[in-house]
Amino acid sequence: MIEIHWYIIPAAFILDFIFGDPDILPHPIIYMGKAISFFESRFRKWFKHLLVSGLFFSCFLIFSTWLIAFIIIKLSMAVHPVFGDLVQVILLFFCFSSKSLEKAASGVFFALKENNIEKARKKVSMIVGRQTQDLDQKAITRASVETVAENFVDGFLSPLFFAMIGGVPWALAYKMINTLDSMVGYKNDTYLLFGRASARIDDVANFIPARLSVLVIALSAGLLSFKKGILALKTGFAQGSRHKSPNAGYPEAAFSGALEIRLGGPNMYHGAMVEKPFIGKDFKDPEKEKIKQACDLMMLSSLTAILVSVVFFFVV
Repeated sequence: MIEIHWYIIPAAFILDFIFGDPDILPHPIIYMGKAISFFESRFRKWFKHLLVSGLFFSCFLIFSTWLIAFIIIKLSMAVHPVFGDLVQVILLFFCFSSKSLEKAASGVFFALKENNIEKARKKVSMIVGRQTQDLDQKAITRASVETVAENFVDGFLSPLFFAMIGGVPWALAYKMINTLDSMVGYKNDTYLLFGRASARIDDVANFIPARLSVLVIALSAGLLSFKKGILALKTGFAQGSRHKSPNAGYPEAAFSGALEIRLGGPNMYHGAMVEKPFIGKDFKDPEKEKIKQACDLMMLSSLTAILVSVVFFFVV
């Protein structure tokens, strides 16, 4: 395992806060997606049983990602320890996506603020998986807040968690897990069997971070208002399981409590109505301003998690 120094994580977070996902640099996620597309057909041919081929496919790509990151960091450290740290900062920076998420969700908010519902539908369609062409303002707002909450875990807390316990190669391996789930983890004719391993691995990887997110979100909300912190904590753990996903409901419920809004409910996915229970059913439907508040809470929660991680390095 490669030791990670305490300053690497905050440095990566600062880069993400300043630059987000810069277009001028090749993003590792792009190459992960290309690798998934390249090897999918090959693993389908190599193993007749789709469950088996999907399992070997996902394990191969996850391990390969870890190994490549490990070799890159080891080689960079051999050049010079400072250069090795710099490479780790850059690689971990690519694992965080708080700023880009905030930018994307804020684009939805500003479109709604302009009363441009079509523009808002188009922008929200870029960050959610549900059908958006018939969504009204409240449904667009709800979808935006939900994706901000869920992606706080996928796009920030889980990579941070794995970097803390296994170093930067583990964080990159997690990003491959998450990318696999987003590309092949579907319950349709094409991926029901082949993508099952990828989906289950993603569930396992996010299990602890999703539940830790309730504590982080509640702590962050509590810095703004003691009441909001308590509501985030209570709603997060009481209603986090009210979701078809074993993990997504926990950050969504925590955001629901902190912002005092109702989330969840039925939505259209790929032409089919998916019945989901409401989270925070005693709260009101969100107004468009809640998107901006959700972004602020997500960024504050990211900063809180970074500060906790730094403290952890010096205490443990």
